[in-house]
Amino acid sequence: MKDSLIFRRLVISGILGWIALFGAIPVLLLTGVSFLQRHPSDLIEAVFSMESYARLSDPAIGSMLFKSIMMATMATLLCLLIGYPFAYIVARANKCHARTMLLFVMIPFWTNTLIRTYALVAVLKADGFLNTALIFLGIIDAPLKIMYTQTAVFIGLIYTLLPFMVLPLYAAIEKLDHRLLEASRDLGASRWTTFKKITIPLTMPGIVSGCMLVFLPALGMFYIPDILGGARTMFLGNFVRDQFLIARDLPMGAASSIAMTSLMGIMLLIYYRNLRRSGRTVRL
Repeated sequence: MKDSLIFRRLVISGILGWIALFGAIPVLLLTGVSFLQRHPSDLIEAVFSMESYARLSDPAIGSMLFKSIMMATMATLLCLLIGYPFAYIVARANKCHARTMLLFVMIPFWTNTLIRTYALVAVLKADGFLNTALIFLGIIDAPLKIMYTQTAVFIGLIYTLLPFMVLPLYAAIEKLDHRLLEASRDLGASRWTTFKKITIPLTMPGIVSGCMLVFLPALGMFYIPDILGGARTMFLGNFVRDQFLIARDLPMGAASSIAMTSLMGIMLLIYYRNLRRSGRTVRL
């Protein structure tokens, strides 16, 4: 018993130490740097300043942030529209077929995301697989211009992040008590009413969790806009990277990172409140 208690404490201490070393301390360092001034030669100057946060309200940065949020929101909604029906089909399928379909969802995780993004270039470019197939089938006469457009960025985001939407949705739908759906139909509710007032509320934790797992990475990804959008589409992640690596403005990059982290905290708070409400009674 004593050895078990010591082992448990060691495991907990190791986890807390890992979180502190690679989670809390870097965030605290970023927070501290965000309140300092930029120095032309030493990168930062130990002088308290709110200049970096004030610059976040600049109209150009505000426009970039708004565009990033809108594109990330659109990518999240598209992933939800595609992922929910698929997750519902997987959850309702027999276990053998469900395992096979989930395997296909998990396969992309076996390959590096950057490599898969470069593979999309071979599919979407003017002489790529997609245009070649469409011309061969006689659907189009000339290659479609997809690469280096917002459409290509959306395709890349959906292709990369769709599994993060499907898996939480599947977990929520798979736990759904189908007796409630049968009771709803027996009481005269239509399929749409049953879906809207029972299925959606009971699977809302999965919806919120999936949206978080898609929206936040979509907002911070910088290599997909660079590779597929030709650096014409600026996301918040691109801006943060440029501040650290190109402009060498560490306080501004840190302030932008803290703003992104704060947004993540707000999303987590929304998710937590949704979990607390998920136990409410569902009424027709």
